[in-house]
Amino acid sequence: MRIVIIEFTSLDGIVQAPGGAGEDTDGGFAHGGWSNAYFDPEVVGGTWDSVLERADALLYGRRTWQVMAAAWPQAEDDPFAGRMNAIRKYVVSGTLGEADLTWNNSQLIAGGEALEVIRGLRAGGGRDLVLLGSASLARTLLAEGLVDELRLIVMPVLLGGGKSLYPTDGGKRPLELVSTTTSPAGVNVCTYRVLREG
Repeated sequence: MRIVIIEFTSLDGIVQAPGGAGEDTDGGFAHGGWSNAYFDPEVVGGTWDSVLERADALLYGRRTWQVMAAAWPQAEDDPFAGRMNAIRKYVVSGTLGEADLTWNNSQLIAGGEALEVIRGLRAGGGRDLVLLGSASLARTLLAEGLVDELRLIVMPVLLGGGKSLYPTDGGKRPLELVSTTTSPAGVNVCTYRVLREG
């Protein structure tokens, strides 16, 4: 099972709160919803569709899971929402309990066991395990060498600060550019394969 990270990112590498104003204001972040002006159904929407078509399950950190769980179950008439609601979802959290997992097909991975469980999922069979958002979890998986592909939806905007996707441990992680598609609004969808050194 491959682990694929898909993220909306600014040109300066910020992934915090792309969807809405109140999504994540940690650190005084004031630009929530910054990606909305650049969304188009063909290129950006099509990217999400293609990633979901190859996914057996989704992987989230607590905050991103809570944002998604509050939105998608209410959008039952949307075919994309139907897929989001039906697919298996794993949520990594040290604070949520099983009773909190009201979004169907959600399974808790305890924070202290996350790397072991995710390694086990990756070693098993199946199609992709896709991480959406969840910057802290994404950084950890990149630092641990557990990511196979990055699908970056790069928006033509600078945000000047906020949460980044990338580890800051000084490690070198070579990537191979597999494809790039540009939308009419100037969004570059870049697919990178993570290369294993040695």
